[in-house]
Amino acid sequence: MDVLFQPVEELDAWLTSLIEGAPLLFALAIAFVLGLRHASDPDHLVAVSSLVAAEHGDVRAATRLGAWWGVGHALTLLLVGLPLIALKEQLPAWLERAAETGVGIVILVLAARVLVKWVRGDYRAGPHRHHERDHRHLRHGEDGVHHHRHVRSPRQAFGIGMLHGLAGTGAVVVLLIAALPGRVEAAAALAVFAPMSIFSMALFTSAFAWVLTRPVVAPLYRTVLVPALGAFGLVFGLWYAGIT
Repeated sequence: MDVLFQPVEELDAWLTSLIEGAPLLFALAIAFVLGLRHASDPDHLVAVSSLVAAEHGDVRAATRLGAWWGVGHALTLLLVGLPLIALKEQLPAWLERAAETGVGIVILVLAARVLVKWVRGDYRAGPHRHHERDHRHLRHGEDGVHHHRHVRSPRQAFGIGMLHGLAGTGAVVVLLIAALPGRVEAAAALAVFAPMSIFSMALFTSAFAWVLTRPVVAPLYRTVLVPALGAFGLVFGLWYAGIT
């Protein structure tokens, strides 16, 4: 699984190298790009992909959940990261590891939920109506009438994002302190980085849900990609939590 992280780690290392010795505005611009890229971390992708899948590919719901996930993530980055930068300290290894284990367990739960829903036959594609409004997503009843049962609320997505933020704050802070020894500069870079992670996560979940609901993709998704995504999520969650 380590090979999944290598490309993003190499990209982050290259971007961080551009910050070293650079003027503050340029360093903040790089922090902006790093924040936009942050949603592509494998653990983030697996978690939110399962989250979106469990929400039946509804684009608006996916965007909302992704944004709340990002808010929780950004809030933890700021609440934990800024004091660490001020003190030039690192997150305790035991706390970071505990957060990573928690993230792995959350991924396991989300992946298992996707597989249970797939086995139950919840993934069906088709247009239907809500209060005289047509729309499409991946689940509906046989007669076109159904009730939505959302797996995750914004509050729950916010909590999952906070946990992910805690698991990743240590690495982000170490990266910024190494590149920007000045406390003010490093804090400013983190203040730029954090909000961009909100935007990037909302954008990713929205795009992912939109792709899933395309007529060409939906049949393949519900027959092949859903169980594959769920199975991969189980394996990844076990590995990330350190259970295997």
